[in-house]
Amino acid sequence: MKERLLISACLLGRRCKYDGSHNALPAETIAALRGRYELVPVCPETAGGLPIPREPSERRDGRVVSRSGTDVSEAYARGADTAAELARRFACRKALLKERSPSCGSGAIYDGSFSHTVIPGDGTAAERLRALGLRLFGETQADELLE
Repeated sequence: MKERLLISACLLGRRCKYDGSHNALPAETIAALRGRYELVPVCPETAGGLPIPREPSERRDGRVVSRSGTDVSEAYARGADTAAELARRFACRKALLKERSPSCGSGAIYDGSFSHTVIPGDGTAAERLRALGLRLFGETQADELLE
């Protein structure tokens, strides 16, 4: 039985990014990941009830706010709960997540000013998954999962 890998759905080509697009990895990377892992896709933002498309959001002072200033923290928390439940249900020990995302960013996220300024930190789902003991990887680290 293959090891299971929790993965941001947008990295697989699902059009769940805030603007209705995706962040798909190269097809050969996806194929290699599928060859090595059973992939468990999740989009914490849509799982938390946010629509597609939606305003971009960023973490600021422990909250998640949209560009217009609406606090969407509860939706992000619900999505983080869903990601954590999937990780538990499928016994995932690793996750491949979208970098800098307010939900999936691990180690670096945007600072909440919507100026593309990156600061140290985790998105809401990444924070929850890290607390569960998962090893987190961003999309630029996908090759490390294939070594």
